[in-house]
Amino acid sequence: VTINNNGTQTGFGGTNTPAVSAYMGASQTPSDNVYAKIQYNTELYDTDSAYDHSTNYRFTVPSGKAGKYFIHAECYQFGNNNDEYNLEIDIYLNGSRVRRNQIFKNNTTSKTTGGSVSISGVLDLSVSDYIEIFGKLDVSSGTPTFYGASAAADRYSVLEIFKLVE
Repeated sequence: VTINNNGTQTGFGGTNTPAVSAYMGASQTPSDNVYAKIQYNTELYDTDSAYDHSTNYRFTVPSGKAGKYFIHAECYQFGNNNDEYNLEIDIYLNGSRVRRNQIFKNNTTSKTTGGSVSISGVLDLSVSDYIEIFGKLDVSSGTPTFYGASAAADRYSVLEIFKLVE
């Protein structure tokens, strides 16, 4: 770090890249009470082309970019007005769950029964490590839905990942 005569400082800082922001541009209908990879299929930005938003729906650490990463994911889940018992979202690292968040509910079919479940964490990632987000929704009957929409005001299901400056 250098402090110049004019009071400015140089020689520190860095960038928070790679950085990804993606969302679900369309809804997804997983099977009831079964883990499903959440398909964040529309990118707002992807600084290093590290997120596959069309096939695997995963973030892969690029060459030379190992380090600590902040990961945040949200998914709006609803049971089409059927009883919901469990909303879940998980962070997977290289195919294994490393973080979980669950919301236990017992709504009746006469109520609007949606809810947003989110998860955040900081993980130390190596080159070629990959991150995926899975969700699970248990309903009494009908089809569970992970809600996605293209309108900016309706982006309830989002994924954001960025490398922390160390």
